[in-house]
Amino acid sequence: MASSSGNDDDLTIPRAAINKMIKETLPNVRVANDARELVVNCCTEFIHLISSEANEICNKSEKKTISPEHVIQALESLGFGSYISEVKEVLQECKTVALKRRKASSRLENLGIPEEELLRQQQELFAKFSVSGSWSLSQQLREQGGRQSWTGCLFIAGCTHIPHTPVMG
Repeated sequence: MASSSGNDDDLTIPRAAINKMIKETLPNVRVANDARELVVNCCTEFIHLISSEANEICNKSEKKTISPEHVIQALESLGFGSYISEVKEVLQECKTVALKRRKASSRLENLGIPEEELLRQQQELFAKFSVSGSWSLSQQLREQGGRQSWTGCLFIAGCTHIPHTPVMG
């Protein structure tokens, strides 16, 4: 692949990823190192070709972001129309996985505690802290019955890091 920057290493797919795909696709076949290198170069060139065409389609439609539709149009215009149905299936799978990940990462949903209750617990903790001033994290956890309610309160407050304070005892 020709590169205007002269540094082709910056523009290739990681060899480990290609090796893994080759091994998964052809588990009982030995593939020579130069053949693996050729596959890496072909993949890189294919991605460059498709992305360049998708970019042109994107620019013609006066958009600033290449969308999946631009990539699908690029495949069609470059003669890879036979891949489009499979690409659409993979795109739908990716969207489904991404949606499941977003739902799974929502701490509020995973806690099973209504937001109003978390807010009430947070206000209660803040009130206790402002009264004593030296209330330790472990003491708070014991009094709240574990980590779950403390974590929920931190989430509502937007806290991402609470330093650990060792408790002598």
